[in-house]
Amino acid sequence: MRIVLVGPPGAGKGTQATRLSETLRIPHISTGDLFRANISQKTELGKLAKSYMDKGELVPDEVTIAMAKDRMRQADAEGGFLLDGFPRNVSQAEALDELLTSESIKLDAVLDLEAPEEEVVKRIAGRRVCRTDSAHVFHVSYKKPAVDGVCDICGGELYQREDDSEDTVRTRLEIYHTQTEPIIDYYKAQGLVVTIEAMGPVDEVTTRALAALKREGDGPAGE
Repeated sequence: MRIVLVGPPGAGKGTQATRLSETLRIPHISTGDLFRANISQKTELGKLAKSYMDKGELVPDEVTIAMAKDRMRQADAEGGFLLDGFPRNVSQAEALDELLTSESIKLDAVLDLEAPEEEVVKRIAGRRVCRTDSAHVFHVSYKKPAVDGVCDICGGELYQREDDSEDTVRTRLEIYHTQTEPIIDYYKAQGLVVTIEAMGPVDEVTTRALAALKREGDGPAGE
């Protein structure tokens, strides 16, 4: 299958992308991974992207599109792929359509993970990360440490990352609403959008997503 995954920050896209990729046996292609791979390999696109990132600027659409184009042409993506973080706006969605048309392939579905805004804010702003090991993550509501502010695993100090502050989260949500959310209407016009409830246990969300994709594969969108 060829899938685009969309949803607001905090909806669990990264987690679900990994699970769906493994289950469907298609590569998970994320914008972040594309940037990191090209920069670490010092490709021409990577050098160009880094020049913008070093100045604190957004990487231009044409650079991101070129990276995605190269990645989707790799052998492991011949049977399908899951795009996460791309396209991030309507301009990129149009460019993706042009690319796929030129390759005589089509998207199968656009999976829209839906989550209430206030719950998203609560999910992200409540995260606390260990200063000693950032892989140790807790939450003030969902995964409380035994001792407030202390990592259960190594005893390190727990803190809130700047990117997880409520103000930052709301800014990220506003950017999502203005830049990325319009692609949902763009793809709805093509009958590709499949919306699922992203709240609840991770396993349940994955089950919903797979069931929705199966229905999409069995018939036209919306059936």
